[in-house]
Amino acid sequence: MKIGIVLSGGGVRGIAHLGVLKAFDDAGIKFTHVCGTSAGSIAGAFYCAGIDPEEGLNIFLRTRLLKFVRPALGSLGLISIEHTKTIFEQYIPYQNIEDLPVELTICATNFSEGHISYFTEGPLTPAVLASSCIPGIFKPIMINDEMYVDGGVLNNFPIEPLLNNCDYIIGSSCNHLNRAEEIHSISKLMQRAGLMSINHDMERKAKLCNLLIEPKGLGDISTFDTKKAETIYWLAFDSTLRAMKESESLQELLSELRKH
Repeated sequence: MKIGIVLSGGGVRGIAHLGVLKAFDDAGIKFTHVCGTSAGSIAGAFYCAGIDPEEGLNIFLRTRLLKFVRPALGSLGLISIEHTKTIFEQYIPYQNIEDLPVELTICATNFSEGHISYFTEGPLTPAVLASSCIPGIFKPIMINDEMYVDGGVLNNFPIEPLLNNCDYIIGSSCNHLNRAEEIHSISKLMQRAGLMSINHDMERKAKLCNLLIEPKGLGDISTFDTKKAETIYWLAFDSTLRAMKESESLQELLSELRKH
């Protein structure tokens, strides 16, 4: 049986995907297809390379990922994301997407042409960096003379590549917003508006999933609040365990898998 999972973008909130993946891994569910945008592409690359999700969290904590960005003043972004490739080269022993043990699709935005691109082959690290390249904050990534930026610009929940390839699809979204009674700062206002924008089609896409994991209130955590990394991971892990117990379709899937 082909089981796919789609991993949304969300900055540091994307660590939630590692908690989700760990819960399913502990339950004996192995994914055959993974599709991710931005932070979801990072978590997806680690998983598809065979790295245990909890070890993925430890890698993030050990490397302090954001220390790898460097100033890129005078260019099209404030900082360069390309220095983070050191992390991928150190921990992922695969150069090309098609060499990964688990099938991975990486969603990025072709900024030169203005359309979505899905990478299923070719160099892994440039595709992941392109998918994670928030425009205006990071310099665009060049691939084959084309500019690429964050996949979340056009598709923050890239379920489409899984629709005709999987028998069962699980979604992992890390941008749920709690109800807001009032906003006290312009930064909070802009952050909430941005999340509402990328969440605009989640209701429709949620219906395409057999099971959606969306931990409550993660959207209230800032995109770069790395101090919340472990909190995010365990919140997602616990939310997944609860969702698994409540899902009849997942219980049927587990029963089917045990037969084989």
